[in-house]
Amino acid sequence: MLSELMNFLRACWQPSSERHVHLGSDAAGRQDGLLWYKDTGQHLCGEFSMSVVQANNLLEDQSQLESGPLSTLESGPYGTFVGIYDGHGGPETSRYINDHLFQHLKRFASEHHSMSVDVIKKAYQATEDGFLSIVTKQWPMKPQIAAVGSCCLVGVICDRTLYIANVGDSRAILGRLVKATGEVLAIQLSSEHNVSIESVRQEMHSLHPDDSHIVVLKHNVWRVKGLIQISRSIGDVYLKKPEFNREPLYSKFRLREPFKRPILSAEPSVSVHELQPYDQFLIFASDGLWEHLSNQDAVDIVQNHPRNGIAKRLVKAALHEAAKKREMRYSDLKKIDRGVRRHFHDDITVIVVFLDSNLVSKASSVKGPTVSIRGGGITIPSRSLVPSGTPMET
Repeated sequence: MLSELMNFLRACWQPSSERHVHLGSDAAGRQDGLLWYKDTGQHLCGEFSMSVVQANNLLEDQSQLESGPLSTLESGPYGTFVGIYDGHGGPETSRYINDHLFQHLKRFASEHHSMSVDVIKKAYQATEDGFLSIVTKQWPMKPQIAAVGSCCLVGVICDRTLYIANVGDSRAILGRLVKATGEVLAIQLSSEHNVSIESVRQEMHSLHPDDSHIVVLKHNVWRVKGLIQISRSIGDVYLKKPEFNREPLYSKFRLREPFKRPILSAEPSVSVHELQPYDQFLIFASDGLWEHLSNQDAVDIVQNHPRNGIAKRLVKAALHEAAKKREMRYSDLKKIDRGVRRHFHDDITVIVVFLDSNLVSKASSVKGPTVSIRGGGITIPSRSLVPSGTPMET
């Protein structure tokens, strides 16, 4: 069976024009085949490291790190913003979030003259509303965009406070030092919205008491209406607005009976944490990482290895596990091209943010250098307020 699989894969191993290594400056990161990485960078509160590996034909994971002004006002606030956007059904929603969510956050922070849970929730809603308007415009020409969505995990460090917001099943982990033992423990900060979790299934049943099929076990996997594992997302308009759950949308997405209220939600779970001197680092990652590594495994890797290139090391650790599960070597997995690679692992995005307690205490009032980088190496000039529009709008 394994030999047959390998023969099939060898037939798919075509040389890729995108398989190359960028040498030279690490300013925008480097590329090694389907792996992109930025080994190290400086944000207002310490150092960071980023890495992305592509598995899908089109990269559906998008991500960004922004450090410096968190509003359009000279008075601030200042801090660091991290976003992980794990798309599904296509890259359009995650790309849209990458282009718009942070700009909405800055706008609302300017209006409120501060960072807050309310500011973050408003930024999510404005992003959701904006993508709905894109779907509405494109529905006559491109109706399948109604079935494209994205998870959305955000971390904001501002005024010694960490805000974690999430819809979907990406995950944020804190590495916290236990002084008595010297151990660094993994503490999960994000709430996940995946119906594989019993409490999430119970939430869906309580929100839809009149629908006995709101969550269905299909091929041994729990899914909302038998279609999708997550209960909250940006996009996925076909499960939020009944007018988009009809022809010409593909029949596999169309429900037998019209629904009266949204099935999925874009409301983020938001938690607030006062940062402590023994909080060492944060790991933000799409679920592609957590399929292969436990929270504590990831924290141990970060704690026990040099900071430089640590995000890439986490991605590679997950890929080694993915290869091992299929009785393959990592070197063989690397040869498999995008698209076929999705049979072995998902797109994986990791951002590791180290916390320097001295810098954390100053970050809200000190301007410092402005950093703006996207996973995959797209950099935004620091002087530009709004990046160029999503490709969907051109």
